[in-house]
Amino acid sequence: MHVLILGCGYTGRRVAARFLARGARVTATTRDPARLADLDVEVLDIRDLRGRVRRGVLVVHSIPPGGPPGLLDDLGGSPARVVYISSTSVYGEAACVDELTPVDGRTERAAARLAVERCVAAGPWQPLILRPAAIYGPGRGVQESLPRGACRIDNGFVSRIHVDDLAAHVEAGLLSDVTGAYPVADEDPCTSREIAGFCARLLDMPLPAFSQARARSTRRVDGSAIRRALGITLQYPSYRVGIPATLRTPP
Repeated sequence: MHVLILGCGYTGRRVAARFLARGARVTATTRDPARLADLDVEVLDIRDLRGRVRRGVLVVHSIPPGGPPGLLDDLGGSPARVVYISSTSVYGEAACVDELTPVDGRTERAAARLAVERCVAAGPWQPLILRPAAIYGPGRGVQESLPRGACRIDNGFVSRIHVDDLAAHVEAGLLSDVTGAYPVADEDPCTSREIAGFCARLLDMPLPAFSQARARSTRRVDGSAIRRALGITLQYPSYRVGIPATLRTPP
């Protein structure tokens, strides 16, 4: 089995480790090859993809819009499957999201994501699009931003997914024949004020002032459909489990 990870960063590194544990060959493109130095991964310059993608390869695409032009064209017809890691930004201002929620491409950010999604879905491979909520884990999340004073604190709802659970979705998705586009999230959406208070107690620090202003955005994401389709049980179904675990894990 050969896996190609385009944009092997925070999530991709964990996907790579999962497939290496399966005995797969893993090739990856990354902006920082040093972050993969401890993994047996073949690092490929993204400019050298054309003509070097082997037939039947399983591809994880996690490069945000604005990446190299013609990237998907460089894959040719070789991949058997492509899993694209998109974003819940494609749902616009929808306050409650599930697998049936229509997309909304009126913002520039959403339109750019949707353009890549359409290209992935139209390719000569079997596609799956995952739209994760806010990704957190070691070195990333409210537990990191709160001490820096860079944490949003309002009554707007936010959904999240632990990076290890997202990597499990990507792994299972790549090995399945499930197609379509699905939101990915844990089982416990909450207000940003609620999670900030939880982290403040864990870190034994005062909670910064709460703004009474209207929340900038609010979104509750139901990711149960893709969990059922892929047979996934979350390791961290709630931030109440995931955040304490991240504080015990080095980045």
